[in-house]
Amino acid sequence: MKLDLVATCMFGLERLVGQELDALGAKRTETMDGRVYFTGDERTLVRANLRLRCAERVLILLGRFPATSFEELFEGTKALPWEQWIGKEDAFPVIGHAIKSKLFSVPDCQKIIKKAIVSRLSAKYGLKWFPETGATYRVEFFLFKDVAALMIDSSGTALHKRGYRPEAGAAPLRETLAAGLVLSSHPREDTLIWDPMCGSGTIAIEGAMIHAGIAPGLSRGFAAEAFPLIPQAVWKEERNAAKSEVKQDLGETVWASDIDPEVLAVAKENAARAGVKGQIRFFSADARTIQKPDRRGSIICNPPYGERLMTPVEAEELYRAMGKVFARFDPWQIYIITSHPTFEKAYGRRADKILRQYNGMIPCFLYEFFKPKR
Repeated sequence: MKLDLVATCMFGLERLVGQELDALGAKRTETMDGRVYFTGDERTLVRANLRLRCAERVLILLGRFPATSFEELFEGTKALPWEQWIGKEDAFPVIGHAIKSKLFSVPDCQKIIKKAIVSRLSAKYGLKWFPETGATYRVEFFLFKDVAALMIDSSGTALHKRGYRPEAGAAPLRETLAAGLVLSSHPREDTLIWDPMCGSGTIAIEGAMIHAGIAPGLSRGFAAEAFPLIPQAVWKEERNAAKSEVKQDLGETVWASDIDPEVLAVAKENAARAGVKGQIRFFSADARTIQKPDRRGSIICNPPYGERLMTPVEAEELYRAMGKVFARFDPWQIYIITSHPTFEKAYGRRADKILRQYNGMIPCFLYEFFKPKR
């Protein structure tokens, strides 16, 4: 069964999501801010949910059409084959977004789309009322520049919720962004990853999972597992395939340190739930005084920005200290994400590459240092 699909993601991660989709054998058709369109079949949908590290959701695209009026939105929605997916008893809540469009009221669009789907299903099933007690098909609309995209969410709970982090520190980094930071460093098993300000351990855990080849969705469920059109055999086969690829007994491939022993304890618990505790060395250390070990490695960290943690002045003082200490790690590669506007000046070095990222709603930059310091 050919499917048109959409992988949504945080702004700045589109390139990595696209690379992940290529590795899965999917065919990319379009990329825009926060989403990558692609095609495949039901196995592609299952693989994407299980294996995508940087995506937030995998959506089934039912169709796209111009919608400059509520009438166009209603008729365009009604024309789509909702009965292929939604049964007589199934639930179909509607959510969505409207950007740069004449139809900007999200609640009004929700009502129109819901009404149109009911109208379509009523004609197909001969029913006027739907109990919505069965499987949930969450309908998502995306109105952008007067074009409506209508989709069904196959993921359910957002993909960044891997299941290993019920607790986090004061300024947690989303798992998908942490994975993106690690993937940007081109990780290899023989190259140590060290997060010297690890907090709840998200960067370290994602790095260890990447080293071990652990699919991020292996320990959780998905909405589409209740969809009859997606065979249970495919879910079983793809889960078994992912499990067979997990590398065992890798030893210590990641270091995670922090000045706060309480968050280190939380990080250890999270790593145990993720199945990578044996790969990570957790220890207490001040990032301003750490020393380079005698091995190849990369530092990847998410220091305080001077917003939720520390004041801007305190953050600048930390960056100055980091610049001096991290300079001694040459030729290690350094990856630092922050929203602080004068980071490079405080750090004392221009980055070799800068990528725009978003940490939640906070615009940030990933500063990459990979050339030997001159």
